[in-house]
Amino acid sequence: MHEATFSGGTPPAPPRSVIAESWGRMRTRRFDPDDAPRPRLLRREEVERRRAQSPLGQVLPLLRSSLTSVAEDAGHVMLVTDHTGLVLWRDGPARVRRIADGAGLVEGAYWNEENTGTNAIGTALVVGRAVQVHSAEHYVRPLHRLTCACAPVRDPRDGRVIGAIDLTGPAITAHPSTLGLVDAVARLAESQLRGLHHAHLERLRVVTAPILAGLRGPALVVDDEGWTAAAVHTEPVRRVLLPKRPEAGTAWLPVLGACRLEPLPGGWLVRPGAGEAAPPTHAELDLATGSVPLLRVGGPSGEWTHRPSPRHTELLLLLARHPEGRTAAQLAQDLFGDQGRVGTVRAEMSRLRRHLGGVVESRPYRFAEGLSVSVRTPADPVPLIRTSTAPAIRRPAAPTPAPAL
Repeated sequence: MHEATFSGGTPPAPPRSVIAESWGRMRTRRFDPDDAPRPRLLRREEVERRRAQSPLGQVLPLLRSSLTSVAEDAGHVMLVTDHTGLVLWRDGPARVRRIADGAGLVEGAYWNEENTGTNAIGTALVVGRAVQVHSAEHYVRPLHRLTCACAPVRDPRDGRVIGAIDLTGPAITAHPSTLGLVDAVARLAESQLRGLHHAHLERLRVVTAPILAGLRGPALVVDDEGWTAAAVHTEPVRRVLLPKRPEAGTAWLPVLGACRLEPLPGGWLVRPGAGEAAPPTHAELDLATGSVPLLRVGGPSGEWTHRPSPRHTELLLLLARHPEGRTAAQLAQDLFGDQGRVGTVRAEMSRLRRHLGGVVESRPYRFAEGLSVSVRTPADPVPLIRTSTAPAIRRPAAPTPAPAL
C-alpha cells in the first residue's frame, strides 16, 4: 500500500482514514518518505526544565508501574512526551532501547508530525485520540521496522492535551491489545491528576477559611493557575485568568476587572473591585502553534494566555476579521450557514465571555474598544483551523500573518 501510494501506482486497498489524512499532511509539507531528517533534539538542561513543568511528572510512578513491566515483556519501550511531542521520559529493556536509539526515540527528541512524519505520538497529538501506527503505516520508510501505540493525556480540569504516553517496539511484536492498554493507562493518569488537583484545592480551602471568614467584601481564593478553591460575597467562577507572572498589588483581570492580588501559600487571594487598573491593550490569536491555538492578552497589568476550544477559536477568529462586530445571526451564518441558529451562538458566546469578559463584548459581539487585535497564522493557512467545518473559516481567504508580540 505504501509503495503503491508513493510510486504513483494504485494501492491494493486504501489506508485507514487516520493514516491517509496524516500522509496527506506530510505530502502538503513536502516530506520525503525516503530521507526523513533526524528528530530535533533539545539540550539536557532544557529537557530537565520541561520535565519540571510537566504535570505528567506527578503521575510518572503510576505510568511506570502500569507499563514498564508490559514493555519489558513485549519488547517495547515506554515513552512519555509533553503536548508538543517532546520525549521527556523513556523506560524499557536495554535491547529495545538500542533499537530506539537507532530510530532517534530518545529523551529530548521531538516526535511530532512536523519533525518525524506520521507516527503514533505525533498523529495522536494531532487528532487528539489514541492511535496505533504499524510498520509501513509510518510515512518514512526507516520507521517501517517499528510499531507504536500512543494515547494523549488531557488535563482533567479543562480538557487540553498536556502530553502523551506511548509503547514502541519492533514491528514483529505488534499486538492488538496494546492500543487499548495505553489508552486505559492514559485515562487512569487523568483520574489521578484530577484527584491531586481536588486535594490541593481542599487544602487551600482549609488554610484560607479563617481569612475569608473575616472579610466583608467580595473575594476569591485561587491556586497558582487560577482555579477557584473558595469564594465569599461573590459568585464563584470556575477559573480566574491570572497574569502570566502574577505579582502582589492591583491588576486588571478578565471577567473580574480591577482586582487586588495578595499571595497565599499555594495560591492567591483575589479581591474584585479593589483599586484601579488599566485594561489590556493588545490581543493576539495564535493559530501557528499546531493543534493548540492560544489567545494572548496583554497590557499594563501583565500578560494572560487562554487556550480556547475549537468552537471558541472559530468565534475569536471571526471577531478578529470583523472589528466592527457581528450579530448572533451573522455569526450563525458564518459558523453554520444558517442564520436561524442564533440560540447556539448566544450560548457559545456566553461561555466564551465567562473566560474573557472585558476582552470580548456583546451587542454586537466584538473585541473591546481600544484593544489592538492581531492573528498569527501558520505558514500553510489552509485549513486555517484544522478541524473547522464553518463556511466562513473554510473559505480560501485568510488573515495576513502578523508578527509575534
